[in-house]
Formats: sequence, structure tokens, C-alpha cells
Amino acid sequence: MSSDFPKIRPVEAFPVEMEGRRVICLRDPEGLTDSVLMVPPELFYVLAMFDGQHSILDIQVAFTRQFGTILSSQKIREIADQLDEARFMEGERIAQVRQQALEAFRNAPVRPAAHAGQSYEADPGALRAWMDAFFDPPEGPGRPGNGREKALRGIIAPHIDLRRGGPCFAWAYKEVAEASDADLFIVFGTGHAVVRGPYALTRKDYDTPFGPVRADRGFIDALTERCRPLDLFEEEMGHRTEHSIEFQALFLKYLYPDREVAFVPILCGSFHEMIAARRSPAGTEAVGHFIEALREAVEKDGRRVCMIAGVDFAHVGTKFGDSGPMTPAFMEAVASEDRERIEALTALDAEAFFGTISRDGDRRRICGTSSIYTMLHTMGASEGRLLRYDRTVDPQTDSCVTFASMAFY
Repeated sequence: MSSDFPKIRPVEAFPVEMEGRRVICLRDPEGLTDSVLMVPPELFYVLAMFDGQHSILDIQVAFTRQFGTILSSQKIREIADQLDEARFMEGERIAQVRQQALEAFRNAPVRPAAHAGQSYEADPGALRAWMDAFFDPPEGPGRPGNGREKALRGIIAPHIDLRRGGPCFAWAYKEVAEASDADLFIVFGTGHAVVRGPYALTRKDYDTPFGPVRADRGFIDALTERCRPLDLFEEEMGHRTEHSIEFQALFLKYLYPDREVAFVPILCGSFHEMIAARRSPAGTEAVGHFIEALREAVEKDGRRVCMIAGVDFAHVGTKFGDSGPMTPAFMEAVASEDRERIEALTALDAEAFFGTISRDGDRRRICGTSSIYTMLHTMGASEGRLLRYDRTVDPQTDSCVTFASMAFY
């Protein structure tokens, strides 16, 4: 690694306590390396300037101004080389790794259950017993009962780790079990590694310990044709390790173990440029075109459809960049803002929902804006209802994530 303008890859960075000292944890959301790095704050200050724009000399000058000591150019290059070895730097090494991963993904017959054995049990029997318990009161909604006449058009379910949010998932999927007559499920997931376009599809079935959930390639091809010239497969590899759709596929196969479930997996990228400009996403060419194409594809297909958005709400606390403590007053403010967003969702008002996020530059870091917004514009519901609102707090990283389950008819 010899570049005079070192560039680190997009990584997750958050503070943790380790042996009584606060360090910064670096993790790869793209899943191209299993390495997790713990770096001191002084080193993180250097890494923050590994953006391909600051030269090594720029970094030296800034470091001296900040800390009053000299950091040699050789040391900076050594740091960059070590990060490159760990596959955290942009360059030839990671380009080769990325290409190999892409070829392996494209050649695989199915999209593997990437988080089985980590976020949930890999053994089908143990997994079913574990998921059964999510439905049990007092946290769960009770086991699914007999079906109801009201046709479900869509749900919002979390994508938080199942170990922390399992019962909240159960509230949404009990509604699917009891009120959905869908032949096809269209699943919108947050594309944490989708950075270039607003949407990314795959034609691959999603495997689960209960068996595969079949990607409806006929519908996907029809949608792709209507979306031209958008390239919906440019970032297909974003599906490779993304959990936001995997968890929804898992619950669908849990509910329908003996049925060939057909679904359309759609990863949704960031709307940050539109949020910054306070511009309606539907008014942009790419998003507006996709929304219209999806509406037309659903109408033309003619089957009964249920849409699913796998999303989380607020991400707050030190881990996510907030400087102050998570006091009761702070958490009440977060909950109040979530309530306003939920009111917009129950009213099926996509633009009002987007406005609650864009007006303050997404300061609560809603993880699913694009998924929810797209679903609201395409599912054709007339009623929305909150089923469950919850949160999980991680004292180690001084952070909190909020999430909800909702149903739309």
C-alpha cells in the first residue's frame, strides 16, 4: 500500500469499553473481511482522514496541530499497510477480494443463510422452538390463531438482531399468519452496503434452516424490464450478507414450512442526498421511476400481494455519534419523535413521514427511510395500525435502537 492519499473503505465505527479504556471498534458492513479492529481515539483521528483526499503530509500537519506531537510519514504508511492487510483499505487487494466474492455469490445456486448459527440457530428444530417463544406473552402477541377476513396489504417489521427484538417481529408476523392471503411477498430491506443506487435486486432464492424462500424470477424480470434504464443488479452483492431481508425470509418460511413461498427481495439504498436537500424522493427520476414501475408490475401480475419493510427506527447514543448522555428526557424526546413518525405511517402519508426525517437532517438516523417510503407509495393500503413499539439499549456502547411492528390493510 503505497498511495500518498490513503483511502479507507466504508466501515462501521463505534466506541466500546475494553479493559477500562474507550476504543473505537471498526467492522466491515460489506462482509469482505471477518476482522474486527479496536483502535485508540488518537489512531481513529488519523483514520478519519484516510478519505483519499488528504495526503500523508496533510495528515501529519493535522495530527501535530491536534496532539502537539509529530507522526512520521513512515508510521502513517505502516498504519495504512496494516489496514490493507486486514482488508479495510481501498486498493488492489480489496478489489480482488470483492471480485472473488461477487463471482462466488453469482455462481451460488441460492443466497446462503448468512447469519444462521450467529444471529439465530442453524438447527431447524432448535430454531423453531426458539422462534415459537417469541410469540409467547407477555412480550409476544400469543401464538397465531385462525385467519381473519381483513386482507393484509403490508407490514413493518424490525431488522434488529433477533436476540434483542424477536417478540417485536412476532407481532408483525402473527398478523401475516392471520390476515394475509398473499400469493406473493415483496420485501423491502435496508441496503446497508448499497451505496450507488436507490435499489438492488437479486434473482436468487434466500436459503433458511427451514428451506429456501423462492425468489419470483418472473416478477423480478418483469419489474426489471419496466425499470429500464435503471440497473437493479449493479449492487446485487449487497444481498450477500445483508440481514434486513434475511430475517424476513426466515419468518416467512417459519410461518409457511410446507408452502413454496414466492417473494421479491428488494434492497433499498440511502435517501441521504434527498434528505439533505429536503426534496421528495418520488420527485427524483430514479425513485419516481421505480415506484411507478413497481405499481405497474403489481397491477399487471394480478396476484394477491403483501409487502414487508424490514426496518428499524432511531439509532442514538455514543455509538452512533451523539455526544450527550441518554438521559430520561433525551429518550422521551426520541420516543416522541418516533410517535410522530408512526402517526404519519398510520395515516399512510409517505411525504409527511419523510418530512419528519428530512427537517432535521435525519439526526435520529432512521434505518429504513427508503424502504418505508417506497412501500407506502406502492402497497395501496387504506388503513395503518401500530402493533408494537420497542427499543433495545446496549450499555457497553451507550446506545439505543428503537423499532416497531405495524400492519396495513
